[in-house]
Amino acid sequence: MKKIVFCLALCALTSLKFNAQTDTQQTGGITTATPFLLIVPDARAGGMGDMGVATTADAWSLFHNPAKITFSDRQIKTGITYSPWLRNLTDDIFVGSGAYINRFSENAAWGADFKYFSLGQIDLTNDDGSDNGSINPNEFVATGSYALKLSETFSMGVSLKYIRSNLAFNGTSGNALQPINSFAVDVSGYYQSYEENYGNFNGRYRIGFNIANIGPKVSYTPGEEDFIPTNLKFGGGFDFILDDYNIISTNIEFTKLLVPTPQEDGSDEEKGWIQGIFGSFGDAPGGFSEELSEFTYALGAEYLYNNAFALRAGYFHESPDKGNRQYFTLGGGFKTNALNIDLSYLINSSDVNNPLENSLRFSLSFDLGEIYDNY
Repeated sequence: MKKIVFCLALCALTSLKFNAQTDTQQTGGITTATPFLLIVPDARAGGMGDMGVATTADAWSLFHNPAKITFSDRQIKTGITYSPWLRNLTDDIFVGSGAYINRFSENAAWGADFKYFSLGQIDLTNDDGSDNGSINPNEFVATGSYALKLSETFSMGVSLKYIRSNLAFNGTSGNALQPINSFAVDVSGYYQSYEENYGNFNGRYRIGFNIANIGPKVSYTPGEEDFIPTNLKFGGGFDFILDDYNIISTNIEFTKLLVPTPQEDGSDEEKGWIQGIFGSFGDAPGGFSEELSEFTYALGAEYLYNNAFALRAGYFHESPDKGNRQYFTLGGGFKTNALNIDLSYLINSSDVNNPLENSLRFSLSFDLGEIYDNY
């Protein structure tokens, strides 16, 4: 039989669980299968505390809130992102993504995107320590979305996802993982007000929600099923339009996993995925206070000068009892008529290690085609 030299693999898999909320026994958090689905791909959101459900539309709207794409200021937005993962330990684990959005009419848009998570190369050995090749575990999701304006200020979107998680290896007895192939759906909404005068400045406000990764349970091992990370995001923001050159956007976002809270008797594992979603709002053993602790929140701000240069900052907070992810973010961006370049950096403020510590996230996108005036 063969066994895995686990150093890098263990770190990578641990970071996956951490991203979906950490070890249940130690923190009271919630773990799921395929938690890579929750990894924020783009540097613009990364500079504002990993938020995006109610920010203005950009090339990465399909991940945060597909309903936003009907408010895109250009007909076509497309781009790619790259984020190193666990850079303090290794240099071959990363998250990459790409997106394409087409607002083909005043009131409707469609888009497609993908995200790829590579866990790097993992060496295999026999029991005697001799080399037995290597594997490259990876995970992948492809998404197609459609959004429609139901009024001048409100739209809704729906997405269909194909999910593949290939962490398979043949290890010692009972230590085998099988690939996962599954589907999921997102349902979202977005409201963006008209620009109004508030005395010394103009302004507009934004409200959005997204219920992401609605789908059936999956199985890494025969006879055992796990929930995927169905996730509720909702939030809002306000744009201070100071003049033709200066805009300051402030934003807040809340998230909650719509997955059962672990129970001592294991009854959470017996629930179906639909029952798990609806029951997740009232199943915490500690009652209402524990349910509230399962919400995370993020605060973010963006300063935009002449629609060409951006500075961003944000903060993300998760309860110490439910994972304890807490960090500040900084970011910036440069924009020409068609090209957008964004960078972000994460500053950890928690005792829990973050896989994006000391890493620079990078996004490159293009605005093409017809220009739309949403106001």
